[in-house]
Amino acid sequence: MMLGARTSTALVVVTALLGSTLMGAPAKTSKPKAAQPPAAKSTKAKPAKLPRLVDLGAERCIPCRMMQPILDQLRVEQRGRIEVVFIDVWQNPTAAEQYRIRVIPTQVFYDSQGKEFYRHEGFLPKEHILAKFRERGVKLNPSRR
Repeated sequence: MMLGARTSTALVVVTALLGSTLMGAPAKTSKPKAAQPPAAKSTKAKPAKLPRLVDLGAERCIPCRMMQPILDQLRVEQRGRIEVVFIDVWQNPTAAEQYRIRVIPTQVFYDSQGKEFYRHEGFLPKEHILAKFRERGVKLNPSRR
């Protein structure tokens, strides 16, 4: 079976996320788990009072590093309007599986009920993040550039 360039690239990234030695992440070995059907996994986060942005990345990933100042700004500017969470999937490899991510960074948007409403892979500018929440009717504080 032949894999396309996108599929093989995604497989390399997933392999790196799940414990390869890429960029110094320690390799982990474990017993294989029984496969569960995709429908068995939920895309619902714990119920939140605020809409939530979960950014999954790694401290040593360049695009992830580019996201950090944006996440920091959003935490300050949108305090009380949205919750911003960063998860380092190289330090917490089970998060990559839990959130079903293929590449980093990945941003997962949740409404105030904890239901995922949008997902993005790669760098995402601050204005696009704010626009996604506004599309869902979230009242945001004025943003500084």
